[in-house]
Amino acid sequence: MSTPIRLQYLELKQRYPDTILFFRLGDFYETFDDDAKLVAAELQITLTSKPMGKDLRVPLAGVPYHSIDGHVAKLVARGHRVAICEQMADPADVKGIVPRDVVRVVTAGTVTADASLDAAAPNYLAALAVRGNDTALALADITTGEVRLASGPEASLELVRSAPSELLVEDLADAAGEGSTVLRPQMSEIAAGAELARQFGEHARDTIVANRAEAAALAHLLAYLRETYAAALGSLQRVRRISEAGLLAIDQRTLRNLDVLKQPGRKSSLFEVLNRAKSPMGSRLLRQWLTHPLRDLDALERRLDAVEWAMTHPIERERCQLVLGNMPDIGRILGKVGARGAGPRDLSGLRAGLRAGLDLGMHLSGGDVPGLLHEALRGLAAAADALVTLDAALDEDPPAGFDEGGVIRPGFSPEIDSLRAMTRDARGFLLGLERLERERTGIKTLKVGHNKVFGYYLEVSSANTGNVPDHYQRRQTLVGAERYVTEELKEHESRLVGARDRLVDLEKQAFAQLVESLAAGLASLQAVAEAVALIDLAMALGEVSSERAYVRPRFAEGQVRITGGRHPVVEAAVGPGRFVPNDCVLDEESQVVVLTGPNMSGKSTFLRQVALIALMAQAGCFVPATEAELPLFDRIFSRIGAQDDLAAGQSTFMVEMVETAQILHHATPDSLVILDEVGRGTSTFDGMAIARAVVEFLHNRKEVSARTLFATHYHELTSLAGVLPRVQNMHVGVHEEGAEVVFEHRILPGPSDRSYGIHVARLAGLPGAVVTRAEHLLVELEASRPVVGFQSQPPASQVQPSLFGGPSPVESEVARLDIDGMTPIEAIQKLYELRAAARAALEGPRK
Repeated sequence: MSTPIRLQYLELKQRYPDTILFFRLGDFYETFDDDAKLVAAELQITLTSKPMGKDLRVPLAGVPYHSIDGHVAKLVARGHRVAICEQMADPADVKGIVPRDVVRVVTAGTVTADASLDAAAPNYLAALAVRGNDTALALADITTGEVRLASGPEASLELVRSAPSELLVEDLADAAGEGSTVLRPQMSEIAAGAELARQFGEHARDTIVANRAEAAALAHLLAYLRETYAAALGSLQRVRRISEAGLLAIDQRTLRNLDVLKQPGRKSSLFEVLNRAKSPMGSRLLRQWLTHPLRDLDALERRLDAVEWAMTHPIERERCQLVLGNMPDIGRILGKVGARGAGPRDLSGLRAGLRAGLDLGMHLSGGDVPGLLHEALRGLAAAADALVTLDAALDEDPPAGFDEGGVIRPGFSPEIDSLRAMTRDARGFLLGLERLERERTGIKTLKVGHNKVFGYYLEVSSANTGNVPDHYQRRQTLVGAERYVTEELKEHESRLVGARDRLVDLEKQAFAQLVESLAAGLASLQAVAEAVALIDLAMALGEVSSERAYVRPRFAEGQVRITGGRHPVVEAAVGPGRFVPNDCVLDEESQVVVLTGPNMSGKSTFLRQVALIALMAQAGCFVPATEAELPLFDRIFSRIGAQDDLAAGQSTFMVEMVETAQILHHATPDSLVILDEVGRGTSTFDGMAIARAVVEFLHNRKEVSARTLFATHYHELTSLAGVLPRVQNMHVGVHEEGAEVVFEHRILPGPSDRSYGIHVARLAGLPGAVVTRAEHLLVELEASRPVVGFQSQPPASQVQPSLFGGPSPVESEVARLDIDGMTPIEAIQKLYELRAAARAALEGPRK
């Protein structure tokens, strides 16, 4: 037969079968059965056992209550869900079994422990819903109270761009990304409406959501939080819509290809180069700007005005940054306030942050600040009322907990002050009792002590027990000493304990009321956090722009004109003055630039730097250039060659083709496309054919005629400039010094004369014998290569005769290709393979 505690545990575990249940027993959180085995293995702690009934011992593994957050963070990071079961009453006040219940379930999207969060990045819980032709995504970061809603094509893009830690779906086919996925039952329209009304009011459906998919996505998110961490709903005050029309679309793959955010195995990123923010709030806002660039010209100019002001006002900027350097993360503190989970030290940090916010306002209010900073100043003003409330109620230096009082400021509550004086007097008496009892008994070594089991006591050494008065009552015998109590001691201890308990209760009540009063104005306080983040980011971007000589971009229709452009990440890595700047023009006459040159010469760097300059400009940053005039792009696409993605497992030809296909399907005349070595992942024939077809498609089709930079090692593609009017050739400058090749890293007009592949091999350290042999083989191959050229319309004499009378489509394509890199035998073999494929394609329909 199981014990009552065992039965209590089993009932709770049955309610939360898919979680690790941490069961509070005194000062420990215990796990049992299979949970205990899992926890012991994952956390590397001791697995023991505990008797839980007659002839029943169950596996047990536990952790101290004060270290639970760190252990939960480790388990959640490894993909587990953790349920926290608390004692719902003081064991001293309960006869029989203590009531217990699960107070929250910690998942990847609902974790709040600092140990498991990146201070510079949001932690999103997301919900995706599909209703008919409508798709919607709801996102919430419960640590700050941020809620966002995206609909239509923007929902799918935002899903991969925001990279939520946890995604709720009604159909696993909708799952995407690397986060945890949770399957949820279909939600009815009535249930969704009720959930929205419960959180945002009866008219939420009319004022917040635009269709059934949006209602379902947001309702799923709210319902899941109500099940796992209902208190967090208090921090979700308003919903912001992500507008597709106002944003430049950039997916996770392009963010990764451009090293916009920090990646494993990469030394640096654009985010790290630009992130001079002094607070986590500013860092998170920078991440938001970089992943959600704008297409709204007015909003962009307002951002750029703020950055320019910070750049040109170094004294004010430095003063602001000194204040920001000591700024607590009030955004996440307010998340705890909304969840009613803030402690005394949290509110002390909030107060310090609000004071700093008002100091920021003083530093900025004296000058003629631009519109965006002026709006931030108005947002900071809301700090004043909350600061008055905090100053009145909260002690200037409160303790972390309530055990000994001192949380509430003296003068706030007469009753608290009276109890505090009483405990102070009683504690003073007990501390003076040692001197009094030494005088009364003549025992010079007598000591007054305290422990949790026996309370206050009088300790006398064994040598002096003969001098102990009769009214001393023995409590405990130790080696070499005895411990006693007296009626007087018990009376004062009772008075102290009673007053202290009452003091703790009253301080907890006053503190809870303080938190409630702050939560009532949470939306205004969240606006303060947003204002601080904006000011912090403007100062950060002004600092980096001044230090690195970035310039303000200009926006014009249809053309890219960058003078002296630089790659911001590479430039920061190599040091000032060492990066070779380059110009870039993409306009009506040069819509597509075919860029050739040796490997390692800087082609990829040039492509990326143009895309990064465009992204930075539309994020609202100054850019690394002497001058920059850009259109407002609707999308930035990138396809990086196979060798650049080996670490990410993206090296297959199929992936290359899928990514290229997505670009060709979604590009518009307002897009920017960078393509690096398309076609490299297959044979020379296929690769050149695909590469040429991609360039022709982007050039010839008006609906996809994006501004394009196309880096390639297929020199035959340079002939396209003589055939397609808006294709221009550029190459990376190289010159030879004896047997050595020197990369100039300059982008020059015209095609490259050759690939310098063997020179690169020598630079890479290939043995001399291999390099020499390769040079001889190159001479032989070039002498024996077919006369077939890669021309737009080859003469009929160059088309190889078909095996079945007349050139097939496949053979005609082969005739246009230069079989560079193949021996004559390999070329003939490939030709026959393609002819066989053509024969099979023709004979199939006949059958």
